[in-house]
Amino acid sequence: MEIKYDSNTGLIPAIIQDASTQNVLMLGYMNAEAYAKTILEKKVTFYSRTKQRLWTKGEESGNFLGLVSVKNDCDNDTLLIKVNPAGPTCHKGTDTCWGSKNTADFGFVSHLEAVIDQRRTAADGKKSYVASLFEKGINTIAQKVGEEAVEVIIEAKDDNDDLFLNESADLLFHYLILLQAKGFRFKDVIKILRGREK
Repeated sequence: MEIKYDSNTGLIPAIIQDASTQNVLMLGYMNAEAYAKTILEKKVTFYSRTKQRLWTKGEESGNFLGLVSVKNDCDNDTLLIKVNPAGPTCHKGTDTCWGSKNTADFGFVSHLEAVIDQRRTAADGKKSYVASLFEKGINTIAQKVGEEAVEVIIEAKDDNDDLFLNESADLLFHYLILLQAKGFRFKDVIKILRGREK
């Protein structure tokens, strides 16, 4: 792989990304020696501009960054390094150097899970559809998922794409409710699927 280190500093920026959550954890700099050590030891090593030496992330804290993959950008002057972090990445104890949590985000599905959780636990006295399902218990929720699944199958055999997609949305919504009723989240299902990917 061709790497263009800065002609003045001998360094290249390295963006560190969690291989599972896809969150950016930090930005560091590498010289050729740090890059070679990272590849050899499978633990991300940087060149510390303040300490003026090689620095393996986690050498003091134990929060190493296990190397998964390295990609170069289109100009060969920035690295994208995917890792498995063994604890918080930032020296201040946070998951990322931007202070954000390193949790999986599935876009709108994650937002929908948060809405379901909020409606389930709302204490404002208003009974939402979601709250009523949780109140009726696991059997009612599971039955509703079954009903929605049957409706998806029926619409799949028809030619009305709009009805099929609407029933699919209903199924996914009720499935997310069922997951929460069982104490799980969408990320738990994704973890199983990732484990099967071989």
